[in-house]
Amino acid sequence: MSGGVDSSVAAVLLAQQGFEVVGITMKTWDYASSGGHTGKQIGCCTLESMNDARAVALKHGFTHFIIDIREEFGDWVIDRFTSEYMAGRTPNPCVLCNTHIKWAALMQRADSLGCDFIATGHYARVRKDADSGRSVLMKGVDRNKDQSYAMWGVAQEHLARTIFPLGSFSKPEIRQLAADFGLDHVANKPDSYEICFVPDNDYRRFLRDRVEGVDDRVGDGDFVTSDGTVVGRHRGYPFYTIGQRHGLGLALGHPVYVTRIDPERNLITVGSRDELFECGLVARQVNFGKSPEFTDEMPATAKIRYNDEGAPCIVEQAGPDEIRVLFADPRRAITPGQAVVVYDGDDVLCGAWIHEVLDHSSIRETTASRSHLASA
Repeated sequence: MSGGVDSSVAAVLLAQQGFEVVGITMKTWDYASSGGHTGKQIGCCTLESMNDARAVALKHGFTHFIIDIREEFGDWVIDRFTSEYMAGRTPNPCVLCNTHIKWAALMQRADSLGCDFIATGHYARVRKDADSGRSVLMKGVDRNKDQSYAMWGVAQEHLARTIFPLGSFSKPEIRQLAADFGLDHVANKPDSYEICFVPDNDYRRFLRDRVEGVDDRVGDGDFVTSDGTVVGRHRGYPFYTIGQRHGLGLALGHPVYVTRIDPERNLITVGSRDELFECGLVARQVNFGKSPEFTDEMPATAKIRYNDEGAPCIVEQAGPDEIRVLFADPRRAITPGQAVVVYDGDDVLCGAWIHEVLDHSSIRETTASRSHLASA
């Protein structure tokens, strides 16, 4: 229970359905130590949010605990957030948090309290597949709020013990339920879109605070075009992301975007908007959902970022822990470090971390190799 409207309504719905509810608020980070103070504390770890969560529990007659998981959160989320930027990738801390904190760590607490299930206020669904017996993560009914993209990493054994009370509701319906339940103090709370441990939403400031001597370690480097022409100097590769246009400090007479980041050579490639579009990717650290593996190429739909609508693709298993995704049409700003989530309709087939972007030449080589093997 974060103290927000979604988790509050989820808890009350379960209590009304006859479940014995135990509310848990997780303290994941310290506002005072995160830097970037905005003048008002925000997010799920503030005293105000904890009090809001406790008030819901008291009003509806169930137990509420606050648990301290700052150490686990620091190891799994904040440290990896930092290391990914230092490796020239753009991380997704919400996926790490859901996989290793909101499920794995929370499940340990659930077991210690004798709880059979965990439930959250996420807009997603889960079902048991009758043929395979696997627990299948599904999109939420409200497509504008669907959060299945951020939960592809949740393990099978955890999904089997998960309930999503809000999966079949829309956000307006949840706000109305909050009002009906007398949860006036949370009913109209705004949604939070910031990274919870970066309250000012300035990850560059956070990196400078977190990584000692980061400016000296990465140093300035060259902006180059795709043919290697040097067109300017950048302030250090960790401070840029694929698709970035503003803040480059380049005056080339036409808009340019970050298209590649090379941490080993401290180079950032820039190009036109058209140069952001690529046709495929390789992703690793796969978590299979609907089926335990792919035996053949499969037509599917894939999302490459949280607010992506998804696009038709062909997905294949390229190794024991690797998939290759080829899109029917080029996709904008495929970004290493982000996740790709592959869907069969509403069902999550699998998810993985984007490792490599495949350009047109790479795809042609792959296609030619397949043709050669087929003819042989």
